[in-house]
Amino acid sequence: MAGLSKDTLNPTEIKLHRQSRLLEISFEDGKTFTIPCEFLRVYSPSAEVRGHSPGQEVLQVGKKNVNITHIEPVGNYAIQLNFSDGHNTGLYSWDLLYDYGLHQDEMWQRYLDRMKEAGASREPVGVRKY
Repeated sequence: MAGLSKDTLNPTEIKLHRQSRLLEISFEDGKTFTIPCEFLRVYSPSAEVRGHSPGQEVLQVGKKNVNITHIEPVGNYAIQLNFSDGHNTGLYSWDLLYDYGLHQDEMWQRYLDRMKEAGASREPVGVRKY
C-alpha cells in the first residue's frame, strides 16, 4: 500500500456505477477521476497481484467484466474493494487512488502491452470473442 503523507488529499465523494463498472472518486482539490473496475482489479495493491517484492508481479488476465460488489471503508485513509471474482485483499489508500487517477492512461497502456507480450486475454476464461 502506498504510504500516506501529510499532503494526502481526502476524497469528498466515492460513487460506484455498477452498470458501467466504473468507480468515480472526487477529491478535495476539485479533481474527479473515473476509474474502471477492471483497472482497479488488475492494479490491486494486494500481495496476490503485486507480489512481495519487485519483479514478483502477477499479470491478471480475464478481468474484462469484473465488477465491484462492495466497498468497505478502512479507517480514514483507505477503502477495501470486493470484486465479483472474489478478490478482496487490497487496501486502496487515498493517495494510491489519486495516483491511479492521475496516471491511469499510462498504466492502462502498460497493462495492455504486458497482456499482448504474454499472449493473454482480458476476456474471462471460457468466453470467446467473435
